[in-house]
Amino acid sequence: MSINAEPFLTVEDLDLMPDDGNRYELIGGELQVSKTPGMTHQTTSGRIYFSIESFLRQNPIGVVVATPGVIFSNIDAVIPDLVFMATGTVGETVQADRICGAPDLAIEILSPGAENARRDRVAKRYLYAKFGVMEYWVVDPVARQIEIYRLDGPTLMLSATLSENEEVTSALLPGYKCRIGDFFV
Repeated sequence: MSINAEPFLTVEDLDLMPDDGNRYELIGGELQVSKTPGMTHQTTSGRIYFSIESFLRQNPIGVVVATPGVIFSNIDAVIPDLVFMATGTVGETVQADRICGAPDLAIEILSPGAENARRDRVAKRYLYAKFGVMEYWVVDPVARQIEIYRLDGPTLMLSATLSENEEVTSALLPGYKCRIGDFFV
């Protein structure tokens, strides 16, 4: 009995994808395609970026980057909405102007649709844990909340679900805090 398995796609295949307004990612060699994020998503991303970047200007402990390509392996490459990398992590993971390895913090902003939510809450959380991302934020602009996952052994475990009147903090960003509601329009 033979099994005819679909071939895995690789980062090299991903580099050949058209520049057509879609976001192409690989998780376990399987192509993930999503539309370019809408205004609510982009505004939320901008506000989170501004908040962290403003903190980092006063506390130069690393960098925050919007929509970088992150290559974990030849069959795992994604585009988080935002990442934070401590200064030491930057030196270890940035190769030839690409992130090749785990950022310290990955942030995904949910786009509408059950498939998008499943990809961010399940597939990407598993992927980020597998490759050692220390902390993962899932931002939900509709519910106006953030789920904070922290690496515990091999798993990113839910540490807190914060609503718009609460403040987010992170051991990765000592001294940083921001009211969740400030991230949303």
